[in-house]
Amino acid sequence: MMAVLVIIGPTASGKSALGLALAERPDLRVGGQTFAGGTVINMDSMQVYRELPIITAQPTSQEQARAPHRLYGVLPAWELGTAARWREMALVEIAAAHDAGRLPILVGGTGLYLRALMQGLSPIPSIPAAVRAAARALWAELGAEAFHARLQARDPQTASRLGVHDRQRQVRAWEVLEATGRSISDWQRVAGGGAPQELRFIVVLLAPDRAWLRRRHRRRFEQMVAQGAVEEVRALERTLAAHGLGGDLAPGAADLPALKAHGVPELRAYLRGDMSLLQAVERAVLNTGQYAKRQMTWARHQIIPDMTLETTEDDNVELILKFLDKMKP
Repeated sequence: MMAVLVIIGPTASGKSALGLALAERPDLRVGGQTFAGGTVINMDSMQVYRELPIITAQPTSQEQARAPHRLYGVLPAWELGTAARWREMALVEIAAAHDAGRLPILVGGTGLYLRALMQGLSPIPSIPAAVRAAARALWAELGAEAFHARLQARDPQTASRLGVHDRQRQVRAWEVLEATGRSISDWQRVAGGGAPQELRFIVVLLAPDRAWLRRRHRRRFEQMVAQGAVEEVRALERTLAAHGLGGDLAPGAADLPALKAHGVPELRAYLRGDMSLLQAVERAVLNTGQYAKRQMTWARHQIIPDMTLETTEDDNVELILKFLDKMKP
């Protein structure tokens, strides 16, 4: 079986720095097999968008020059990135890394992507554009509570696990019902794609102290603003407007994942004059912390890591190297 190292953890926990430090090693050993360094493969749903290198904390050009990096900035912001699409790209890059004699190192905090890769996806058929548009229009017409009630009447199992204001997932559940006649919960019980049997996943979970992580969130976002995050979001607005997606009310705009990247909604509010820059920063730091908490909750309930590290400013490279070297073939 071919080894794949996975580094997962909450945002700002040091995953990217750790992945790069390992990828730079010219003689990585995993269970008796030696690799000529590693290839870092993005496993973050927001870092796939090329218009947001600063606010999604993508590796810099200097960092990417130190070791191969893949799937960073590969999609335009006006396209819809999905777990299925990422999975296909990731499997190609994993195979390419192995062919080059390098260890694939998946780095990111998007648990859905990891689950899609390791377990496969439900084989839900493509939903016609007209059905998707009708579902969004119905949400706009009914509002959150009435839409949720209507979904509850048709698909109580799915509705019961979705928040009343979870627009994206409720609309998705409705459009699947309309297009296929089956609930999304039914589809999700049928594994699709399957787990790649030839791959051996080694999962390292970074589980930092929450106070340490909160300080990192604040420092990182303040650095992003200093590096041009506001200008980046302003440019994103112009780019989307050029593609007919300017403003939240434009058809399809509210569903664009790029507009939900941490810090983007807050800085858009600042650019509209709805809040000060200081308020935007405070709100972004708070929201990022809440998201990090959800990431850890998911990790504790959905994965069984091979190794857990309480991260500090030290990237723990030596600990991981020793752990990998001692693994059984």
